[in-house]
Amino acid sequence: MRFHISALILGFLLDLAFGDPRWLYHPVRLIGNLIAAAEKPFRAVFSKSEKGELAAGVFFAVFVVAVSTAVPALILFLAARISVWLAFALEVFWSFQILAARSLKSESMKVHEALKNGSLEDARKAVSMIVGRDTQNLTEEGVAKAAVETVAENSSDGVVAPLIFLALGGPVLGFFYKSVNTLDSMVGYKNDRYLYFGRFSAKLDDVLNFIPSRISGLLLVAASPLAGLDGKGAWRIFRRDRKNHASPNSAQTEAAAAGALGVQLAGDAWYFGKLYQKPTIGDPLRPVEYEDIRRVNRLMYAAVCLALLIAAAAAVILELCF
Repeated sequence: MRFHISALILGFLLDLAFGDPRWLYHPVRLIGNLIAAAEKPFRAVFSKSEKGELAAGVFFAVFVVAVSTAVPALILFLAARISVWLAFALEVFWSFQILAARSLKSESMKVHEALKNGSLEDARKAVSMIVGRDTQNLTEEGVAKAAVETVAENSSDGVVAPLIFLALGGPVLGFFYKSVNTLDSMVGYKNDRYLYFGRFSAKLDDVLNFIPSRISGLLLVAASPLAGLDGKGAWRIFRRDRKNHASPNSAQTEAAAAGALGVQLAGDAWYFGKLYQKPTIGDPLRPVEYEDIRRVNRLMYAAVCLALLIAAAAAVILELCF
């Protein structure tokens, strides 16, 4: 485990410094390409009935996850046969790529800068790149709120959850997690095309994120005072509103962030021209403002650093005990 933690810490520092350079290939894009290429063949094998699409979706997801996990495992095995340091360098590099803290901050801060400069249209365009909802009619507060919610939710999906899997099993488990997460983001929709075919992928993602999302929420609560935010408010809203979402996991981190910031998140939103009524998270003590985007990013980084400290301490304790 100490091997994985050391690689993870160095990978996090690289992510902190460089983020996700656009010129550098990203393995998650390869997973996305695999998903896009495999969907049609698996659909063709099974019938177009409800049961047929459900079965196709199961075999499709298992195939994508198996390939996405086995390939990096094989590459790491071959690298270790050549040199343990080559395998370690590869673990560092892949940990850097799997974590998304810097890119999450960078993309959300584009929204912050647009709002700060008074360009609502630019802010709507920037936030449309990181959220799935309709953004063309959002107010300044609505844009800021959407960006805050995205950072809060992806504090788990994009940072803490993959960090946990990297700490436990290095990039092999990291890619296992990212493959499931990418499947959900591409086929886990409740629309005509994916209602049955994507159901297994969506449920698998829910199961895989059940514990990490709750750990992430607790980390945000614990990190709130470190980030100069309201720790008591974070704990209170986390306990009260962490189930206020159709997903069993999404509200965990949003509730902690809403309480830490002293704002209200979630609520009704438009998706593909249709209004979806959703419960709110947090209390409207004040309107959401663009500076909250900076604050929630500070909270996210504080939580990640806390998670790394806990992981490093756990590795040292296990090393001493066993």
